[in-house]
Amino acid sequence: MFAIVHMSDVVRIPPSRLTNSLKDAAIQILKEKYESMLSPDVGYVVMITDAEVSSTGKLVAGDGATYHKVTFKALTFYPKLQEVVEGEVVEITDFGAFVRIGPTDALLHLSQITDDYLKSDVKQGVIVANQSSRALKIGSKIRARITAVSLGKGAGMGKIGITCRQPFLGALEWIQEEIKKGKGGEAKPAAAPKEKKGGK
Repeated sequence: MFAIVHMSDVVRIPPSRLTNSLKDAAIQILKEKYESMLSPDVGYVVMITDAEVSSTGKLVAGDGATYHKVTFKALTFYPKLQEVVEGEVVEITDFGAFVRIGPTDALLHLSQITDDYLKSDVKQGVIVANQSSRALKIGSKIRARITAVSLGKGAGMGKIGITCRQPFLGALEWIQEEIKKGKGGEAKPAAAPKEKKGGK
């Protein structure tokens, strides 16, 4: 899920950056340090949205830069187990598909797509179901549930596993088909009331 997280740090602002306002310089430095970073605590840092910088900085002998305490807000994405997400298929492999969810890619293994027998065609960029002829291809929009999350430190992308093997998960057009079938099953005409014979 996406969230705004409050964080704090000390930023080193070199003399060359002091041509801008203190706040702008600090935000630019924070963007370079944090954006695209992966943290086990907050997840994927998507962007720095705001910052408050202490106007009083500290100097270190032999260093022309000033050091300032800063508190800032960051837009983050932290995938949660069992969370239902929507994404787009960005790669087809022999063992499944990679789906872009938020700022990263999750693995949808062949065994987690459907109960049907599947054939993966990497050259054509498509996975086809044998009996239903349903297909997943690059660009397909899907809804899935997160089944595994492993977030490393630093620049590593982490590992996320997802599944579509539940009702109303899978390619969005498959879900629409299931909904139509469900509505069709419910829309049975009501039986006409039986007439009573005799009596008042």
